Amino acid sequence: MPNNAYRVAITYFILFSLLLLGSGIWIFAHKIGFSYESVLHYYTGDAAAFEAPKTYEGMLKTILPHIFAFGLFVMVVLHFVIFTAKRNTKEFQFLIYLAFTTAFFELFSPFIILWGFHFFAYIKIISFFLFEGSILYTLFILLKSILYN
Repeated sequence: MPNNAYRVAITYFILFSLLLLGSGIWIFAHKIGFSYESVLHYYTGDAAAFEAPKTYEGMLKTILPHIFAFGLFVMVVLHFVIFTAKRNTKEFQFLIYLAFTTAFFELFSPFIILWGFHFFAYIKIISFFLFEGSILYTLFILLKSILYN
């Protein structure tokens, strides 16, 4: 049974994580959009709207701090699952692979879009939602563990 300090720490962690995920969804929706065309136009530019394509250097400047932040955040979220009943399950192993794989595609699919593989705009959208969903589900596991154990 988790002690009170653990419950408080996990509760605050979940709240801050939900704020982080919510702001990420909001930024993605308003900056890029959730359609194939909006993702493609965001990265490749839109001559009709006088929007220049993203550059590799510009994207790298954005992605570099996110590489560390995504990796650290996913590692911390998944680390807390070790203290739950899901610790040694296939479901937990699947969550590990899903979270890190979708984070990878979320970060690096824009480069592949710029290389001319425009169908990766779909991969960007799918990986975004799968990443958010995997983290939300993991947070649900953590919340359930502090409420019912």
